Amino acid sequence: MPVVVVESPAKAKTINKYLGSDYTVLASYGHVRDLPPKDGSVDPDQDFSMKWEVASDSKKHVKAIADALKEDGELILATDPDREGEAISWHLRETLANRKAIKKDTPVSRVVFNAITKNAVTEAMKAPRDVDMELVEAYLARRALDYLVGFNLSPVLWRKLPGAKSAGRVQSVCLRLIVEREMEIEAFRAQEYWSVTAELATPRGQSYEARLTVLGGKKLEKFDLGTAEAAELAVQAIQSRDLSVASVEAKPANRNPSAPFMTSTLQQEASRKFGFGARQTMQAAQRLYEAGHITYMRTDGIDMAPEAVTAARDAIKDRYGANYLPDSPRMYKNKAKNAQEAHECIRPTDMTQDAAALKLTDKDQARLYDLIWKRTLASQMAAARLERTTVEIASADGQVGLRATGQVVLFDGFIRVYEEGRDDSAEDEDGKRLPQIAEGEAAEKRQVTPEQHFTQPPPRYTEATLVKKMEELGIGRPSTYASIVTTIQDRGYVRKDKNRLIPEDKGRLVTAFLTNYFRRYVGYEFTANLEEELDDITAGARDYKDVLGRFWRDFTAAIGETSELRITEVLEKINEVLEPHLFPPNADGTDPRLCPNCGVGRLSMRTARSGGAFIGCSNYPECRYTRAFGPPGAEDNEVGPDGKLLGTDAEEEIRLMKGRFGPYVQRGAVTEEVPKPPRASLPKGWELSEIDLEKALMLLSLPREVGKHPEDGEPVEAGIGRYGPFVKHGKLYANLPEVEEVFTIGMNRAVEELAKKAASRGRRNGAAQPPLKELGEHPEDGGPINVMDGRYGPYVKWAKVNATLPKGTEPGDVTLEMAVELIAEKQAKKGKGRKTAAKKKAAK
Repeated sequence: MPVVVVESPAKAKTINKYLGSDYTVLASYGHVRDLPPKDGSVDPDQDFSMKWEVASDSKKHVKAIADALKEDGELILATDPDREGEAISWHLRETLANRKAIKKDTPVSRVVFNAITKNAVTEAMKAPRDVDMELVEAYLARRALDYLVGFNLSPVLWRKLPGAKSAGRVQSVCLRLIVEREMEIEAFRAQEYWSVTAELATPRGQSYEARLTVLGGKKLEKFDLGTAEAAELAVQAIQSRDLSVASVEAKPANRNPSAPFMTSTLQQEASRKFGFGARQTMQAAQRLYEAGHITYMRTDGIDMAPEAVTAARDAIKDRYGANYLPDSPRMYKNKAKNAQEAHECIRPTDMTQDAAALKLTDKDQARLYDLIWKRTLASQMAAARLERTTVEIASADGQVGLRATGQVVLFDGFIRVYEEGRDDSAEDEDGKRLPQIAEGEAAEKRQVTPEQHFTQPPPRYTEATLVKKMEELGIGRPSTYASIVTTIQDRGYVRKDKNRLIPEDKGRLVTAFLTNYFRRYVGYEFTANLEEELDDITAGARDYKDVLGRFWRDFTAAIGETSELRITEVLEKINEVLEPHLFPPNADGTDPRLCPNCGVGRLSMRTARSGGAFIGCSNYPECRYTRAFGPPGAEDNEVGPDGKLLGTDAEEEIRLMKGRFGPYVQRGAVTEEVPKPPRASLPKGWELSEIDLEKALMLLSLPREVGKHPEDGEPVEAGIGRYGPFVKHGKLYANLPEVEEVFTIGMNRAVEELAKKAASRGRRNGAAQPPLKELGEHPEDGGPINVMDGRYGPYVKWAKVNATLPKGTEPGDVTLEMAVELIAEKQAKKGKGRKTAAKKKAAK
């Protein structure tokens, strides 16, 4: 009976259903080996040899596979069909060979499928192959590069730039995009301009709107009306003339559907429509794939298998009728240079099943599946047919001209099912419907309105628009987009506010440092070219060690050049680079770096112990002037090193501060008498920009006494703790769903929540708690084995043994065999602990 290995228990469960009892299907739980995070894991002096280590969590899974191979003499590696999946298969093969679990004559094969359906899995089993070493070498090159950059560049950052955490081969380039966009926004100067619109009416009394396009006989450009006075003159020019319709032109137009989803477009659309982050999208997509509902979700491909196209066309015909089908199937061609990433598009495995038919209980999965299903069907539907009408209105002397535009949908086509979201909210002027207008007829003026506008700075990136930009530049790949965007947020270099990515001080400093001392390695073109070289390794066109050798030679030279740099030099260089933004020219021509407080010192950037930065005076400590990091005026919205003054209460200053563990509010100052003044951390979800004196005082007043408990007269308190908002009575704590409830909850509700908590605790301590799943009797020693719900998550219970379920394992997926194995491991650990204790006692 062959042993089939996949990554996850959910995938194993689905595949087991299709393969039946003739196969043993086990999960590796992701990568089983990695480079240990210490020096020497990649050795450039030994031809880039790599030292791998089996993760402690993976040892039990490797053992389970090795034990199964003792009885079953064939190994089938069925991990995901991409570079990472190939790498996991290779690691498994190498690890099992090192354990002597597979021998030279053990049949080892690799199978791949793009969807976890019965047909796809059974067909894949008929076409086994060897592990693709070109794909594995592409993985090895990427892993070695990421290690070499991280382990050599990060220490330079720590030494030269206090507070910096790490640098990465692609994450630093991605961070640079966000920082440069923020600097564009700060450097932006809005320009005023005006437009003039007129409400006109036909002789039949039907109104429509037209925009001024010609003034003084010349075509009006965007900035021609630059002031209110110019706009008022334009209004008078319209009002003083009779207008008539000069021409009416109606043109047919078609709108074609978007291509089906690939990884980047799925992340972008899920962000636009649902506000999902890249990681959230990929987690939901992973679950849908493992359950067999969609095809593989990491792909650069937009083509669809012929049988899927046929199925989509049949589903469209059955649901919407033959008139919604184009005469021939729509064909979409892959743009990806890298065939390894260009699997089929992301589509449903069964086109007849919409989200309602699947009855998905997880809300994220249901919404994402609905999006994928609609986009896939729409991609094979007929174009929408429109009629766009342009009406030109003019004065008899030709001095004034206006234009009205409108659009009518003649046939909705694919729009009936799906319409792609947009990254901006610009209004479509063509979308309005016009009344019946005839050439030569008079246009009655009802109202003429001037409107002031200002040019807008480029918008901050969302996760969706950032992924789109990375894709345009050729940075990163479908398998890495989500992790890159997540990493820069986890490192504290970027924060997300109302779905927009904003660089923190640390992020700006790291970017300024890297663009000056390692400019080549955060260059967009260099990173994209390196990605292409890695793609060439996949295609077998380059040797991976040649790529590593060339990179390492130049990179070590760049590292060496920074060895003599002093921190003061680095800070002065960053001051110089960021000067246009930190110290823009003053309107009166005075020196923008002259301290406004003492008039003697010069302003420059300083680093704080917390890792942030601020602007301070060189005349310190005589002059203690500081302001927030950023251009003048940023201090109104930002929190500087001395905090942001929110107001006073009982003659004490209330400040908003930033610390190592995040923002907090503080009452009074730190003094010798009061080294730790009252403080309160900002709850999760509270934005810095929204904190005012009232909110700060609310936080500082916690814990709040709700009242006396009706049973024993002891106080009931509400507060915010490590695990979120709570109510407390004695030693009993009950969580509250929302932070705001801490300030509003009354006694009745508090007693109710505490009673619920006490009851649930009683269930846990007593025998009344029902099991989540009954698995049956222990096959060797007897006694029931059940899956229970515990304080720290679900666990397997047998007699007095409690074994926690592995991370990511659903209670419903646990089998009796899996439970017995977990119990055995737990008993073995307990035995080992007792022996160690006995040895210590004997030694004593």
